[in-house]
Amino acid sequence: MAEVKILIKGQIQNEDGSQNYRPTMSLVRDGNITMVVDPGVLPDRNLLAEKLAGLSLTPADVNFVFLTHSHFDHYANVALFNKAKVLEYFGLWDVDKLTERPKQLSPDIKIMPTPGHNNNSITALVKTDQGVVAICGDVFWQEDYPVDDPYASNKDKLAASRKLVMELADYIIPGHGDIYKVKKNHK
Repeated sequence: MAEVKILIKGQIQNEDGSQNYRPTMSLVRDGNITMVVDPGVLPDRNLLAEKLAGLSLTPADVNFVFLTHSHFDHYANVALFNKAKVLEYFGLWDVDKLTERPKQLSPDIKIMPTPGHNNNSITALVKTDQGVVAICGDVFWQEDYPVDDPYASNKDKLAASRKLVMELADYIIPGHGDIYKVKKNHK
C-alpha cells in the first residue's frame, strides 16, 4: 500500500485575517515512486526542502511532482524538483518530453480528472492502509470548503467532481487545509 503524508498544511487566511493562498503540500510514496503534490507558494522555498529533510529526503530524491491544477499558488516551486517528472492534466512531462497522462501511476495511485474549480483539475486517489486518500487540490479548499467557490470555472462540473471524490475516497486532502475523513452521508 502507498503512504501519504502532509508536508505543509495549506491555508487561505493568516491569523490577522489577510489572505494567504498557500496550498497543502503532500508526499506520496509507493514502491519506487516518491511524489510531491502541489509544491506551491511559500515565503521561503527552503521550508519544503526542510520538511523533506525531516524525512531523510532531498528534492533530488523526488521522482514525480503531481499538480492538481494549473493555478500558480499550487505550482510555484515545481523547479525545486529538477530531476522529477511532472504529472499534470495535459500529461506526464519528462524534462521537455510530454507523454499521455496515465490513469494509473501505480497499482495504488489512480489519476482522474475532476473539473470545476478549473477545467484542468485532476485528483490522485491513493490506496493506503487507512483507506483511499483523495488529493484533489481546490475541488475542496478545506473541510468546510466554500460551497460557492468564487474561482470556479464551472459550478455544475465542480459539484459533480465533489460528489465523485466523496463517493470514492475515505479521506480528502483539500487544496488549502488538513486531511479529513469523508462523511459518507454528506449531501
